[in-house]
Amino acid sequence: MRPKYLLDTNICIYLMKHQPPQVAERFAQCRVGDVVMSAITLAELEYGIACSGTGSAKRRNHAALAALVDDIPVLPFDGEAAHAYGPLRAAHRARNKDALDKLIAAQAVAAGVTLVTNNEADFLGFEGLRVENWVAEH
Repeated sequence: MRPKYLLDTNICIYLMKHQPPQVAERFAQCRVGDVVMSAITLAELEYGIACSGTGSAKRRNHAALAALVDDIPVLPFDGEAAHAYGPLRAAHRARNKDALDKLIAAQAVAAGVTLVTNNEADFLGFEGLRVENWVAEH
């Protein structure tokens, strides 16, 4: 089964923290295999956990991420995504601060899936990119 949705980092964080509830509700409506996360998103989440201090909070965050990865497969950043990235980044050279967003957008375009994010403004104008906001839908 081919995935339909690629989750941006903020949506994964919402699922890990069970807030806001409409994100979990929308995710629950999806079939197994409909939703994936980018390897770039996983890297961002791992970085966030690494910076989250020490002790029980860090262990909780790591356990929440492990549970999320059990539910949502990680889509590797492959050659097709790399080929999509070059033109996408070139078309938006002035937007230097969002290099990871461009990688995620390129991966969504290459995979032919809809990117789910609460930061729609970060993904405006990327040719061929479909975006949904599961937070704003309610």
